[in-house]
Amino acid sequence: MSLLEVSKITKFFGGLRALYDISFSLEQGEILGLIGPNGAGKTTLFNIIAGTFPPTSGSVMLDREDITSKGARVICHGGISRTYQLVRPFSSLTVYENVLVGSYFGNREKQQKARSVEEEGMELLALTGLLQKANTPAKNLTLVARKQLEIARALATHPKVLLLDEAISGLNPAETETVMNLIRQIRDRGTTVFMIEHIMKAVMGLSDRILVLNFGELIAQGTPDQITKNSAVIEAYLGTEGNVAEA
Repeated sequence: MSLLEVSKITKFFGGLRALYDISFSLEQGEILGLIGPNGAGKTTLFNIIAGTFPPTSGSVMLDREDITSKGARVICHGGISRTYQLVRPFSSLTVYENVLVGSYFGNREKQQKARSVEEEGMELLALTGLLQKANTPAKNLTLVARKQLEIARALATHPKVLLLDEAISGLNPAETETVMNLIRQIRDRGTTVFMIEHIMKAVMGLSDRILVLNFGELIAQGTPDQITKNSAVIEAYLGTEGNVAEA
């Protein structure tokens, strides 16, 4: 069975249909990309999976357990953590203290191990390139460092699945390569990744498979090569095949 199973998720906000009949699976060790136009329902789907709010109908299964509508705290403790499109560090705390917040809040069972929370926090700062900034107030970080901190703090909860909401958008080419390499390292350390991203270089370069949403419906899923050749995706989101290659 897949690590994450999303089945027939539909979400209405009053009379507005944000998602309709969304079903897909996420395999252990996979990087799954999620793309689509602005307003397609991508972050709404993340919010449902992470427990920010419940679906109108449908279910979410994590490692054979039904986590539908269990709430963000329970779902985080169960093994799903996320970052946000608008990064949200605790600005008055240092970089290191931000990571400790994730460690103390997260998956408690996995924290019963030989390494202390403090040691693990320093390891995550090294992984994300923030070790030299450990004592820097989060409010003083650059955009790329804030995004790295957002990832480090999420990893500190010991997720089985890490949801990345536009972790690369807004970065320059060098910073993009840095964060892409970090995402590969996260996958190689055993964390499964589900990422929303508009930067086509990142989506195509990182994803094993890609899902495409449009107006709240799943219009395609497949390998990066299959997605770039899908006529419905090209019409709805990617534009001409030449533009895809340039992106």
